[in-house]
Amino acid sequence: MRTREGAPQPGLEESRTTDDAGGSGAVGQAGGLSGGHDGGEAAVVARVRAGDTEAYAQLVRAHTGVALRAAVAFGAGADAEDVVQSAFFKAYQALGRFRDGASFRPWLLRIVMNETRNTVRSAGRARAVAGREAGYRGADPVIPDSADPAAAALAREGRTLLTAALDELSEEQRQVVTCRYLLEMGEAETAQALGWPRGTVKSRLNRALRKLERRLGGQLGPEQDERYEQEGGGGGGQGDGRR
Repeated sequence: MRTREGAPQPGLEESRTTDDAGGSGAVGQAGGLSGGHDGGEAAVVARVRAGDTEAYAQLVRAHTGVALRAAVAFGAGADAEDVVQSAFFKAYQALGRFRDGASFRPWLLRIVMNETRNTVRSAGRARAVAGREAGYRGADPVIPDSADPAAAALAREGRTLLTAALDELSEEQRQVVTCRYLLEMGEAETAQALGWPRGTVKSRLNRALRKLERRLGGQLGPEQDERYEQEGGGGGGQGDGRR
């Protein structure tokens, strides 16, 4: 990847070796972050603000994986690595505005989403949709030879159906479903990443899941359909009347 002057960033190939699960916490042996963000991550951010370039490299290594998944999920396609590179550079520049005590991951992913939106607008929607679907397929684990071929075919069909259904949602609905399910973010993290009140996250998620259930009911398999029904069947939340 290209580097940008002023923001220390290791290559993404190196960064992918670090586990980004949880996305925050104390510095681990591999240079990543683990555990709660309220202690270790705050210390790392403070070191970056004090001019420690290696500390920012640790943040990059810890969050590159989820940043790439977010870029692909929101439509960056083949430009995902460039989007993430730009997002890390802008995050480094804006770190002085990062709120003490906040979680770094949703703050970063909000920047990734903005960068992806700009990329999608410039590249065109058709290219973005094709890139996102290809990204979903490429991110899936390899199905072992012993797996049931019929089950594997159904899984591929389900991903295709889900991708098509997501593209029928509004932008806000697609964003909240992507954050909560594809990126496995909690409700509070989703609210921070999208810049919405938690009630808005709940209401838009419920409406999106009801729409997906109507579109996909019975087509994703019993476990997925039951999950969508449980999440979307409880009605809307507070604070948002949009459809």
